[in-house]
Order: sequence, then structure tokens, then C-alpha cells
Amino acid sequence: MTQATATHNNTVTQAPPVQAPVTTPGALAVRKYAVELLGTFLFVFTVATAASISGTLAPLAIGATLMVMIYAGGHISGGHFNPAVTLGALVRGRIGAGDAVAYWVVQVVGGILGGLLARWVIFPTHDVAKTLSGHLLGASFVVELLFTFALVYVVLNVATSRDHPNNSFYGLAIGFTVFAGATAVGGISGGVFNPAVFFGAATAGLFAWSTIWVFLLAELLGGLVAGLVFRALNPADK
Repeated sequence: MTQATATHNNTVTQAPPVQAPVTTPGALAVRKYAVELLGTFLFVFTVATAASISGTLAPLAIGATLMVMIYAGGHISGGHFNPAVTLGALVRGRIGAGDAVAYWVVQVVGGILGGLLARWVIFPTHDVAKTLSGHLLGASFVVELLFTFALVYVVLNVATSRDHPNNSFYGLAIGFTVFAGATAVGGISGGVFNPAVFFGAATAGLFAWSTIWVFLLAELLGGLVAGLVFRALNPADK
């Protein structure tokens, strides 16, 4: 019997309805922040270790890890794992200011934790921290701006656009954007495209802290511009 239960006198009574689990706004927020923390931690740990010991396969490992983390957590938090992506989503109107600030906090914390673990794991093979000067400084700013813009622009179009409400390719598109960027310009800037990655990589000793302004300015500007471009090209998609 499914919806009814028979009694000894042949009368029929309805079974009590099944109650859906109650999810409070606070519990939902905790889940989202936990997913962002965990996903950023695992992603940044992979970035730091792959960049140190994986050679030419590093971009593939990095892009693939971002892809699977997005598929794993995107249904809960949106799968940002990147303060620049969160900024783009904020400008685009997909996330509120309170959530955006909380996302930034847990993403940076996750990145630093991933960097600390990576530093402990790779320390015996660690090289000199990457510094920027002269032409390389300007070139790094440009490529970080361009590919962070590309990354956030792709995220907003494949993961937040109402024209793709139920697609299954969003994680693949985002992961391959990072793979393409890291392959194309990783030899110039390191292929960061993510402030949380910079915090983690600098913690691991892969980047000099003195270069932080280059990466943060370029990446946050890229996320901001991507959000504005999305709104300009999709005025009806609120």
C-alpha cells in the first residue's frame, strides 16, 4: 500500500504526508560557505603542487581540478572558488553583497590553507619565489586581466545565464578556460587568474608577496569588467 493503510474494520485512512526536510537560511548559508572553503582549498593545493612538480601537465591538472570541483559543489554554492568570479556574480546580480563578502573570506582562507599544506608537501623541491619587474610586470598585469576577464565572462554565461538553465557543460567550459589560460600565459604571469590562488601560492612560497598588487588589481578588475559586459550584452537577464 502506498498512500493508504487498511484497518481491521475495512475502513481506509490516509497515511501522514511525508515532510520534506526543513532547511533554514542559516543552514543553507553554512553549506554554501563550507563548499566554497573546501573547493578553494583543494583547488589551490592542486595549483601549488602541480605548478611545482608537474611540469607541462600542470595546466591540465589545474583545469581538470577546477572542473570537477565545480561539478561537485556548483549545485550548492555556485562553485565560484575565486573572489574575481564572486565579484562578477555580484555585479551581474546573481549574489548579494553579504554572501559575496562571506565568499571572499572563505575563499581566501581556503587558499591560504591549501598553500600551507602545499608548502609542507613540496618544500624539498621548492624553487625561488616568482617576482615581477620591468616589461614582465606590465605583461603579467595585462595577461592576468585578460584571462581573468575571460574566465569570469565564461562563468557568467554558462553557469548563470537563463539561456542555459540546465546545461551539463558548464564545468567543462570553465575548466578549459583555465587550462587554456595557464597554457598560453603561465610562463609570463604564472597563470593565476584568481586572488585566492595568489594568496595560496604566495603562502606556499611560489610568488613574492611584493607582487600582490599586480595580481589583485588585474584579477578584480577583470571580474568587474566581465560582470559589466555580461549585463550590457544580456540586459533582459536579471
